[in-house]
Amino acid sequence: MALATENVPVVAKPTGTATSGAGSSRPPRLLALDGLRLVCALAVAGYHFGDSWRLDGVRPPAQHLPHAAPVLIYGFLGVEVFFLISGFVICMSAWGRSVRSFAASRVARLYPAFWVGVVLTAVVITVLPVTVGVPVSGTPSLGEVVVNLSMLAEPLNTPLVDTVYWTLWVELRFYLIMMFLVGTGLTDRRVRVFGTAWLAAAVVLPLFPGAPLREVVMPDFAPYFVAGMTMLLLRRSRHDRWSWVLLACCWLVSLQHVEVRTLDLKPGFVVPVWPALVLITGAYGVLLAIALGVTDRLDWRWLGTAGALTYPFYLLHQRIGYSLIRTAQAHTELPAWVLIAGAVAILLTAAWLVHRLVERPLAPLLRRWIGTGRLAGRIGV
Repeated sequence: MALATENVPVVAKPTGTATSGAGSSRPPRLLALDGLRLVCALAVAGYHFGDSWRLDGVRPPAQHLPHAAPVLIYGFLGVEVFFLISGFVICMSAWGRSVRSFAASRVARLYPAFWVGVVLTAVVITVLPVTVGVPVSGTPSLGEVVVNLSMLAEPLNTPLVDTVYWTLWVELRFYLIMMFLVGTGLTDRRVRVFGTAWLAAAVVLPLFPGAPLREVVMPDFAPYFVAGMTMLLLRRSRHDRWSWVLLACCWLVSLQHVEVRTLDLKPGFVVPVWPALVLITGAYGVLLAIALGVTDRLDWRWLGTAGALTYPFYLLHQRIGYSLIRTAQAHTELPAWVLIAGAVAILLTAAWLVHRLVERPLAPLLRRWIGTGRLAGRIGV
């Protein structure tokens, strides 16, 4: 997913008026995207942890987060923004690549941290089980853990070790779609035509419940992927009117989906729809500004580290976070915000260790093995 994008330590130069020819060089590192991704991951964590404290019936309400929960609830939009970023980044990373090279890059970026995340989560929730006040509980069996390691637990009807993994199955389907496009040869026109057809299918398909193509079209999330891909086209040629119209249509469809998603929330308090519409519109605006080169000269290198933490933090945060918070709650009288902040700090540290000790050494090996079929040679880290 956008959480796990290519690590390319190069700051892009402004390319808003680039030509439409496929580039042969590796995609640039857009540091502003790294910061945006971490903000989204922290927003999702805030949504989960704020919600878990609202559900808690163990301690007095004064020790919950009664004032923060109505704000943190909008963190659910972090997932939508991840998909928006993914459409942009994955399309950019696929440009000029072969199918095998693209597949190698995706497997190498997704699986190493995911394997560690599944195993660590299974161990922690077995040692520190949580059964009260959180929306997910239970201990996975060894067989369920093994199936989860494939990242195919959902299509194989196996319980997820952590429910946040549902987004990975969505991403895998998007990668398969991108592999098809890469196989046909990526051009600006083909991406425009495909994006238009995909968005149209996403709008029409819900009118036919049970349609067999629903799992492929993914109508709930297609507008975000198409919007991200379209923003890449605008980065390559900002004068393309078709792309501007397509992006506007994606935004309008997204507003409708966000409204439905917000109304479906049942947190026990009123959740106004308008802040969600403002937030998703702001996300469109921020990513469009990045796509058009507004932040290309940004050179805050620490943002690269923020981006590296995002994916492992997302994988680890929910169930391990619940276990840490609840265990600390049972043994201390610290207020909720301190326990949550402490859990986030621990999880960010764990995410850095996963990136440094697992992703950096293992990803190049997987990329080389899948991309060339050989492990010999010098492996950079």
